[in-house]
Amino acid sequence: MEPTNIEAPEYFHKVVDCQWACPAHTPVPEYIRLIAQGRHADAYMVNWKSNVFPGILGRTCDRPCEPACRRGRVDEEPVAICRLKRVAADNKGDVAARMPQPPKKRIGKKVACIGAGPASMTVARDLAPLGYDVTVYDADAKAGGMIRSQIPRFRLPESVIDEEMGFITALGPRMRLNRRVDSLAALLRRDYDAIFVGTGAPRGRDLDIPGRAEAAANVHIGIDWLANVSFGHVDTIGKRVIVLGGGNTAMDCCRTSRRLGGDEVKVIVRSGYDEMKASPWEKEDAQHEGIPILNYLVPKAFTHADGRLTGVTFEKVAPVVDEQGRRRLEPTGEPDEHHECDDVLVAIGQENSFPWIERDIGLDFDKWGMPVVDETTFQSTHPRVFFGGDAAFGPKNIIWAVAHGHEAAISIDHHCRGADLRLRPPPGVRVSSQKMGIHEWSYDNDVSPEDRQKVPLLPLAEALGDVKAEVELGFDDPRSWAETQRCLNCDVQTVFTRTLCIECDACVDICPTDCITFTVNGDEAELRPRLKAPATNPDQALYVSSTLPTGRVLVKDEDVCLHCGLCAERCPTGAWDMQKTLVEMSHAGGCAR
Repeated sequence: MEPTNIEAPEYFHKVVDCQWACPAHTPVPEYIRLIAQGRHADAYMVNWKSNVFPGILGRTCDRPCEPACRRGRVDEEPVAICRLKRVAADNKGDVAARMPQPPKKRIGKKVACIGAGPASMTVARDLAPLGYDVTVYDADAKAGGMIRSQIPRFRLPESVIDEEMGFITALGPRMRLNRRVDSLAALLRRDYDAIFVGTGAPRGRDLDIPGRAEAAANVHIGIDWLANVSFGHVDTIGKRVIVLGGGNTAMDCCRTSRRLGGDEVKVIVRSGYDEMKASPWEKEDAQHEGIPILNYLVPKAFTHADGRLTGVTFEKVAPVVDEQGRRRLEPTGEPDEHHECDDVLVAIGQENSFPWIERDIGLDFDKWGMPVVDETTFQSTHPRVFFGGDAAFGPKNIIWAVAHGHEAAISIDHHCRGADLRLRPPPGVRVSSQKMGIHEWSYDNDVSPEDRQKVPLLPLAEALGDVKAEVELGFDDPRSWAETQRCLNCDVQTVFTRTLCIECDACVDICPTDCITFTVNGDEAELRPRLKAPATNPDQALYVSSTLPTGRVLVKDEDVCLHCGLCAERCPTGAWDMQKTLVEMSHAGGCAR
């Protein structure tokens, strides 16, 4: 097997798993260590620089980082990364003085952001401190977009939204709220150097089946209904409620219904439970509140009498795999099921809606009615117009919208300065040894045996009695500290210096996972099974040193390494070191002029 230089920069980039799984590339282990030290304000600012909304995301993130967490390789549960983010936000104190200040001088460039959701507000956050004159338009009275309108207050208090939107508005963008943009052509005729479209996916999909028109008064589109609840226009619902759909919006609809008077609330889904798009914890939360989830039922008709909805008829289906291995749902032939109800909430997906974008302004749309957007630069076919968030590539989640906003801001900055949009500024990488003495490190490297901490919840009766009462209470200090200790510091790597090694095998003897082997080199397929612990995951590269004096090589299986540092502590010559890699993703203004 060809040696992989385990001192090369590529090595560091590959093993900071949770950071690279996060679309905004938040330095997760770094802020977790800061929380462990009680430095919550520092941890918050680390988060704020990359993901912009730590308090919001600490309650609502879809957690793409957690499946990549190295703790999941040695334990059943990853570190509660998302909930620790909330710990930093809840305990940060007053950080206003640590925020960037509005620029003293403008650079003479004007940018319009359409929509005040997470993508647009990230663009404003990145460009305003650089001296751009940023104007944000939104039809609603407050900034936040879907964060404010579609996420229930029992999951996300309005005070958290106000605070984190306030950090951005304090940077000086002009907030044109209660201002709906009805024509992109009209905006292009104004003197904006660039326009960013971050309007989300504002239209919920309807269900065109028999009885829809007759039962219209009691059949509601999920995202519209949630917005009406958020803004105080709706405060009751029928006793018997059916929610159609299997995503997170459906979970928000059913849980909100329980709080507004729905005694008998059901979620009914055409797919199987495991195929539902809702996050596992969202499904668990709904079931904890007494809401059953019924699967493999396809709605056929709304039943009604005297102009009122009486229920929904469903066809029973089952998954079938054909000869090509393709899976589809087919009717079982069993009798249809009828479920009585007073109201139905339709949460079967969301669509983009761009009636306000004229089709003769040089901006192309694809066959699905989506704008043609470059996936790297987020520029449309009109050079002054950029897209991000759900408006760019369809519905996803908040952290992806933030990532889009960062990248679009870089492109807008390049566009306004006449630079090549495809030349993306590289991330900053700092590598530093963590050695403080012969056998002492600057971080706590004991591997905690603790199971994942459970977030305490408001008592069920209290939670269901108030639509604005936050259900999750967050970690207290003992729980948050215990959870930080489960982190395996995946940004602190073992670094091997071949010339210092005397091949004493001390590191091999002390390694708790047998991830280190001294052996004769060979082809990868032949080498993997004869390591001290056979390396069975081909997706994780082996790290192989150059040839040692005895003719052997050192092989390390990164897949099972705990980053505990015992090899470095035990090594008598210092051939092993523990080095921390801090990767800081680029933002607008981060490239050479």
